[in-house]
Amino acid sequence: MWDFHHAPHAQLLAERYTLDLTKPSECARRLLAGEADLGLIPIAALTPALRIVPGCTIASPDRVRSILLLAKVPLDRIRSVAADTASRSSVAYTELILKEFHANSPRFVPAPADPVAMLREHDGALLIGDPALLALEARAQIERQTGPLAWHDIAHLWHTHTGLPWVAAVWAVRADLKLSQREREQLFLDLNASRKRGLENIETLVADWTPRIAIPPTTIRTYLTENIHYLLDAPVRQAIGEFRSLAARHNVLPALDPLPFLEL
Repeated sequence: MWDFHHAPHAQLLAERYTLDLTKPSECARRLLAGEADLGLIPIAALTPALRIVPGCTIASPDRVRSILLLAKVPLDRIRSVAADTASRSSVAYTELILKEFHANSPRFVPAPADPVAMLREHDGALLIGDPALLALEARAQIERQTGPLAWHDIAHLWHTHTGLPWVAAVWAVRADLKLSQREREQLFLDLNASRKRGLENIETLVADWTPRIAIPPTTIRTYLTENIHYLLDAPVRQAIGEFRSLAARHNVLPALDPLPFLEL
């Protein structure tokens, strides 16, 4: 989103786009409801009524740090998981990993992202985004209240079992959105140029985010440069296909074949 928030490109982009920032699951809801034309949405929310915009993604080559399953028991013995539902994909990944690779189908119960409270009544706690990153910084304090825990990085579990990157989200538009060839190309160029310039300004992003979240700047830098992968390349496409195929097999999500990409 670099260009959308920084000069000299923000003013021009404001003439083409109206931004409304919210959590990923709400982005998907608004897009599917026809309340938005474009959204950065969880891959679990993709349907034949949407089209993936090529170029950009939110993925991870291995450990992502920001999607954690905290467990009091081994993965094959978890009976219930208290889940932050901020990202539908993260919940679906966790459910799929437990079903496919650990022969386990625990209950998933929506809950606020408080790991200590979540683990009072459940065997596992699924943390997404900032709560996961903050929990890693407070691991000792959390375990003083909960006892010893296994800290599972969901992206790492997925990569370990499949050899593929973990993919969280993609840009998508509604399939019924009438876009000219020029408008499609402009959309692709705008999003990808913003991604590239964001990567060129990592140090500024680190400086911006250090006062906002109680995480050391070195960790923020590592997260932005190593934990997250931003290019929707061939391995990412393969990973999305594998995820949706396995999810359909286990009735976690509807089938989605072929993947619906926007034609440029």
